[in-house]
Amino acid sequence: MRIRAQVAMVMNLDKCIGCHTCSVTCKQTWTNREGTEYVWFNNVETKPGIGYPKHYEDQERWKGGWVLDAKGRLTLRSGGRVKRLSRIFANPDLPSIDDYYEPATFDKDILVSAPGGLKDTPVKRPRSALTGEPMAVTWGANWEDSLGGQSGRDDPNLARMAGKVKFEFEKTFMFHLPRICEHCLNPACVSACPSGAMYKREQDGIVLVDQDKCRGWRMCVTGCPYKKVYVNHATGKAEKCTFCFPRIEAGQPTICSETCVGRLRYLGLLWYDEDAVLAAASAPESELLDAQRGVFLDPYDEQVRQAAREAGYAETWIEAAQASPVWKLISEYRIALPLHPEYRTLPMVWYVPPLSPVLDAAGAAGRDDTDADEVFHTIDELRIPVEYLAELFTAGDAAAVGGVLMKLAAMRSYMRARTLDGTVTQDLLDTIGMDAEQVEAMYRLLAVAKYGDRYVVPAALSADAAALEEEVACPVGSEAGPFFPAGGLRVRS
Repeated sequence: MRIRAQVAMVMNLDKCIGCHTCSVTCKQTWTNREGTEYVWFNNVETKPGIGYPKHYEDQERWKGGWVLDAKGRLTLRSGGRVKRLSRIFANPDLPSIDDYYEPATFDKDILVSAPGGLKDTPVKRPRSALTGEPMAVTWGANWEDSLGGQSGRDDPNLARMAGKVKFEFEKTFMFHLPRICEHCLNPACVSACPSGAMYKREQDGIVLVDQDKCRGWRMCVTGCPYKKVYVNHATGKAEKCTFCFPRIEAGQPTICSETCVGRLRYLGLLWYDEDAVLAAASAPESELLDAQRGVFLDPYDEQVRQAAREAGYAETWIEAAQASPVWKLISEYRIALPLHPEYRTLPMVWYVPPLSPVLDAAGAAGRDDTDADEVFHTIDELRIPVEYLAELFTAGDAAAVGGVLMKLAAMRSYMRARTLDGTVTQDLLDTIGMDAEQVEAMYRLLAVAKYGDRYVVPAALSADAAALEEEVACPVGSEAGPFFPAGGLRVRS
């Protein structure tokens, strides 16, 4: 066992109101420079929809993430080293500026210099920030905001469902999906980078780009299945979400978490076994969710704590891992799910799926929502189809998503019954395999958790903080190496 720490995030989609505050504060903090006009490290999408960039989830088109070859070995979908080398100067698997959007500025001088006495009010017209030429604004990072699935017919997730759910106007549904870089345990961008500029920090698992080493080959853009690596068109360098590492090192949450209006984000530490990553990423598709959960180590296990001490982690980190809300949501309550586990990158930003209203509200009005059978029946009538959520979070396993939604619905029913008359049917708790104490603790974390409960991030020791900028501690692995077989893991200490 090789223990490693990972700073991870969980987002409760039930609380996202689509205000885009996280996107704006991230933009102002990290990408308000020339060359990053189209770059959104954090964006909030409306699902169903084609997303940003357009159709980023269509890996048959963009070749992102990992696949298993004929011999069951993990390999980049974009191809091996020889294939990628042959495309180093002309990579066809890249989104164009039209798949993002052409950044615009506006001719503001006309408002100042327009002569008096005009019949018509002068209007600022958009001009391309790239060419300076007049243009029409036809797309943007949140163009589908709150459209309720009006462009959802082209959603790649619906296409993969192949008739499991009939997309009808009368049954339109929508929810908001905030996205940042996943800071994966098995990042395809790191392995795809020919120059070794992409690396994963050993101390906290954050994936970063060494700007001095980056040569702008753009293989990382293709390799990332979430399309969260961008190229600064002014510098020619790759840029991506940094997980606000200066704030993390100071024990503070990311800026998107700090400013989140809905309080839907949770930050914390996870221990994981580095030796188990390759096997988890190579698991059959139906076992990927359990395989990734199996990589995480129990922070209360004495052997795990001792291994962390021997690996050089401070006691504050060991205590933080035990208090981590992320651990509770992912492994203890098991209600958080990864985004597209079938990409095999082992993402470390997980989601609590939304528990939407019951579609047949009239039919549900006379039911007893404290009865386990009725709660189960309600899950099949939610406005957001379970099958659609399964395409997003469990590689198509509707039963796994249904189990999570059942826990959330049972928690609401339990708390409602306990608050109103104090009578709770035991079969409701038995059905979800939790006791009353666990359900109430889960409720407190999801509904009323305070700042210190949602964000548990230990400050780096002064020596560790200085070492974060030092030399590479782990050399790049070989093609036949035990970890990241297609490129080698690059970590810094």
